[in-house]
Amino acid sequence: MPAGFVVGTGAFEESIADLESRAPLRSRVAVLRPDDLAAVTAVSTDLRARIEGTELAPALVEEVRDAYARLGDASRPAVVAVRSSATTEDSVTASFAGLQDTYLWVTSADDVLEKLKCCWGSLYSVESLSYRLRHGMPESGVAMAVVIQRMVDARSAGVMFTRSPTTGDRSVITIEASWGLGSAVVSGEVTPDRWVVAKITGEVQRREISGKQVEHVPAGGGGVVAREVEPARRSQPALSDAELQALRALGRAIERHYGQPQDIEWAIERGSDRVLLLQSRPETVWSSKDAVPLAHPADNPLHHLMSVFGGRR
Repeated sequence: MPAGFVVGTGAFEESIADLESRAPLRSRVAVLRPDDLAAVTAVSTDLRARIEGTELAPALVEEVRDAYARLGDASRPAVVAVRSSATTEDSVTASFAGLQDTYLWVTSADDVLEKLKCCWGSLYSVESLSYRLRHGMPESGVAMAVVIQRMVDARSAGVMFTRSPTTGDRSVITIEASWGLGSAVVSGEVTPDRWVVAKITGEVQRREISGKQVEHVPAGGGGVVAREVEPARRSQPALSDAELQALRALGRAIERHYGQPQDIEWAIERGSDRVLLLQSRPETVWSSKDAVPLAHPADNPLHHLMSVFGGRR
């Protein structure tokens, strides 16, 4: 995993408390209706502007500057990703993936501090507010941590699911990959290559190689741009068979560590060909279905058997 540091939820809570002392914030969200888009949008616009315009505590500014400086060196500042990580973001029953902001190829401490506030503010985006309101999540339990992680100049990147996202099959790993940074895959801007691999044996059960028209690459002054992939490379696999098996082994290890199926973002560093873990969250679609009981409990467990066999003659 790339080196980095985390601005924990405590800093977010302190900043929100300071804003709350001057005007209500969370209480304005609590009274919203999920079907009133105009009201949700108005509250979102106001709260994001307040959070992004707030002055950070001097002690926090100093800590972030020091931690950022340690990621680089005297001759070259670190290039980092600034990633949102909400407390309610990734549970087995809910996923906020893509609803809060992430900023890639950030190149200065000043920009990190600005993007930190933008990540905090994105907790109150229209999409994030609407999702929480529809799921009845109390605002009192919502907070935002921010991950500042050294940026990977990815030759290839993508996502990996340690169970099939289409069938729920836990015996396979599904891997999607494209050229360049993984933001092209996550945003849906490119149709990635796709493999379905047997989790235990490593047998490739399905292989789909797409025509990858664009790749996301670092922009000259920071940030990311979409670049056209040269024709000769478009239909080439973004992963070798050896890299595919390395990802399978990584996926199995992460799933064992967390004890449940995972949705993983990864990258392969340009030049060194190292496989790097960027982020892992619980898989939610099939795991939430698994949580639904197939039958309601009976006072006498034999009743289930009698109901099955009672109709047979």
